[in-house]
Amino acid sequence: MGKRRKVTHNAQPAQRSNAGGQKPQGVTRPNPQKQKQKQKQPQPQYDKPTIPFAPEDKILLVGDGDLSFAASLVEHHYCADVTATVLEKNLEELVEKYPHVPENIAKIEAEDSKVLYGVDATKMAPFADKKGKDGTGVMDRIIFNFPHVGGKSTDVNRQVRYNQELLVEFFKHAMPSLAPGGSIIVTLFEGEPYTLWNIRDLARHTGLQVERSFKFQASAYPGYHHARTLGVVKSKSGETGGGWKGEDRAARSYIFVRKDDDARPRPGSSKKRSRARDDESSDDD
Repeated sequence: MGKRRKVTHNAQPAQRSNAGGQKPQGVTRPNPQKQKQKQKQPQPQYDKPTIPFAPEDKILLVGDGDLSFAASLVEHHYCADVTATVLEKNLEELVEKYPHVPENIAKIEAEDSKVLYGVDATKMAPFADKKGKDGTGVMDRIIFNFPHVGGKSTDVNRQVRYNQELLVEFFKHAMPSLAPGGSIIVTLFEGEPYTLWNIRDLARHTGLQVERSFKFQASAYPGYHHARTLGVVKSKSGETGGGWKGEDRAARSYIFVRKDDDARPRPGSSKKRSRARDDESSDDD
């Protein structure tokens, strides 16, 4: 009679074979197709707004409407030296067009910045240091947002011509106020009829050139609302607000500098480029 084989019992249960290819209960197999799709998903892009000025800059705002842009610069961007100008001759005339404007004026003047009335962009006197022979401009940034002659003319050609004349005269009268190395910034809506104004060529003929352009983002200026040249739009019942909102429309800002000017580095400028280049390839998209 042979010897009995000693049988030992494992403390752990034996693992079952999965040779049949069935998925073990409670185990999820990775799906290669889903993993591939997950890897292809683009990462979210953060469109950081371009701010073309610094808090310490001496800033001149031309035709600032209801002064909400100036108020935002002072209150939210901590700009310490802002001169905001409007075409209206006095406060009463301005309030008639924009009833809420006293609130913005209070914010501006509370921080030692100022508001000037009766300043025509096509005729304004230089903001300059009178000590020099011809005077030296003192403004680091001169900003004109959404220039327009106003009116309800449906003649596109006439409107284009009038607005071109406005811009040419503005450039001519703004340059004497521009400090060495300073810049002029103009913002326009995208598309026609604004592209028909050919703002780059207008500036070039007055001794300026485009350093760069960028997407204007109204959301970068809390409290800012696009003010129409005609004033606040009211409904038939006399209520304000609603309807067309300029801050929701696509717009572009253009930074102009004097030709051959040795400009100092500007806020939002990430790279150097040749002054000879003045084309769309230099823009930020």
